[in-house]
Amino acid sequence: MLPLPPAHSSARGSRVIHLWTLTVAKGTAQSSMPIPFQFCQSLRRGQLDMSLRSRNPTVVAQAVLWILLGLVLRLEPGTATLPLLMDSVIQALEELEQKVPATKASHTASVWLLFAQDSGRHDLLRHVLLEGQNLKATKLDPQQLSLELQGLTKDVAQHGIRGRQEYGVVLAPDGSTVAVEPLLAGLEAGLQGNRVVNLPLDSTATPLDAGATFPDTGAVVPDVRATSPRVRDVPPDGTSADVGAMPPNIRATNLDVKPTSPGVRPVSPDVPVTSPDVQASSPGAKARSPTTVDSLLVVTLARDLGLAFLQSPQTWSHSGLGTEGCWDQLSAPRTFTLLDSTALPVTMAFLNGALDGALLGDYLNRTPEPRPPLSRLLSQYYGAGVAGDSGLRSNFRRQNTAALTSAPTLTQQVWGALILLQRLEPTHPQLRGMSQEQLFEVATNAAKEFTEAFLGCPAIHPRCRWGAAPYRGSPSPLQLPLGFLYVHHTYVPAPPCTDFASCAADMRSMQRFHQDTRGWDDIGYSFVIGSDGYVYEGRGWHWVGAHTLGHNSRGFGVAFVGNYTAELPAKAALQTMQDVLPGCAVRAGLLRPDYALLGHRQLVRTDCPGDALFNLLSTWPRFAANVKPRTARRASRRSKREPPPIIVPATGLQ
Repeated sequence: MLPLPPAHSSARGSRVIHLWTLTVAKGTAQSSMPIPFQFCQSLRRGQLDMSLRSRNPTVVAQAVLWILLGLVLRLEPGTATLPLLMDSVIQALEELEQKVPATKASHTASVWLLFAQDSGRHDLLRHVLLEGQNLKATKLDPQQLSLELQGLTKDVAQHGIRGRQEYGVVLAPDGSTVAVEPLLAGLEAGLQGNRVVNLPLDSTATPLDAGATFPDTGAVVPDVRATSPRVRDVPPDGTSADVGAMPPNIRATNLDVKPTSPGVRPVSPDVPVTSPDVQASSPGAKARSPTTVDSLLVVTLARDLGLAFLQSPQTWSHSGLGTEGCWDQLSAPRTFTLLDSTALPVTMAFLNGALDGALLGDYLNRTPEPRPPLSRLLSQYYGAGVAGDSGLRSNFRRQNTAALTSAPTLTQQVWGALILLQRLEPTHPQLRGMSQEQLFEVATNAAKEFTEAFLGCPAIHPRCRWGAAPYRGSPSPLQLPLGFLYVHHTYVPAPPCTDFASCAADMRSMQRFHQDTRGWDDIGYSFVIGSDGYVYEGRGWHWVGAHTLGHNSRGFGVAFVGNYTAELPAKAALQTMQDVLPGCAVRAGLLRPDYALLGHRQLVRTDCPGDALFNLLSTWPRFAANVKPRTARRASRRSKREPPPIIVPATGLQ
């Protein structure tokens, strides 16, 4: 048994907090940490004489995280020997689960969350919403944990930006960069039960003006309280383990925590979904001040989204939000540099982690015991799909999040999160003196911009992500907005690319052919659409391409990877071309609202984009039927010695 330490008391407000300082030795160095009073109480009851495997696995892992926390606080960021890959995070979780097999899918996610708080930033809101459970102790020799695990957990414990360097992020197998902190916050919220928290009625925010309405949405969000039978270990009064951390004028009992089931399941991106969590009303309906918040959405996305728009209230595309970046290398990445020096903390990596945390937290909340180990869950989600569902994976996080929530729902969650944060931290520099009407306006703008400009846009891998060679020469700028979208197929490579590795390799291969064989400055296309759920940046939105002879400056050239003479691209890829990519471009002012869509063969003598694909394009609303194809369809009689449609003389594309 572990020795029983003395309890320390300090009065804060109307509660007495008992702390135990646990000392973990590592060589000659020691580190100490406070542990909430429930831990000490469980020790005093003699609850350590149980065998490891006889205890509730959720409770066992809570003790493990404290032992790990004391160990890793001796490390400095950047000491990890493991590369900053999602596979490394999965490896670390798997090692933790092997050390204490009873943890299974328990609160191993809490390890990194508490690392973040004890690494210099105390997240009071997250503490209140996620740490209200009793803790028990178990034996675990910290020296059993590898130095690699210790270094990695320290490196990814806390998300942040210093200059143009972004920390706490890893590279996922699908090519996306993911912030680990919001991801694990969502896992923790899902494991505890997706809870509805009643907001305190005596908020410091002034009452909302009675005439305020939802611009552009006109929806009133109902109070959802569907009880879930799967919620475990949530105190009936919703009290927090460390109530003394709250301001003295607020009690944990003011935050009434109630379990709920979200009621909306992420689905395959091919299936259209209408969210049932919002009761739409006529435009101009009055907004109801939120009385509850959903802890899952708040700890992953809503709070940070609201604060970002308090700091930068412009539109999404001009606000430093959702900024991408480049890794120093893709095989063993260690440094991630942002492409925009004005980036705010809500970067692309943060949003990816937040969405993944919300989706997986929702999945865990709906999954009965025994839940899968977190290492297995993440391995499936960042692989072929959770539990065999290819639609529930990181490649389709935006589509699945759009099915999980909506702009009116998210408005209420962002608004409620800001109210709660204002109540917990009355001196918060961004929230001090803000009225409810002002908070509502911020929340409405944030939710609208996020759903339209982020969820409504495709995920585009930047050039550095697929390993593009530099542009040769000086690119010519486009005069935006353009009026056309030209559709191509690559023909070679012929097979569709279905994962990041193959798509990135295809992009490099096409660029080498265009530059080295054809003598062009760069890959010809503006963008390329893979069958992996991603768009790959070619020459991008701002530079003249080499895709449609005589028309390169008038439209964007977008190609599907593959040969679509006899078959069609994947449904998700088709939807990206028909709706998502052009809709995003129109909203951003890059493409005219009256743009027209044409197949390559309508302007250049070629069989591109293939008979099957062209026949489908001709049925789309934006298709320019008045422009007749300029090539005779004689592909079957084409000599095998003649270059395929994509490999034509330089004058054929440029």
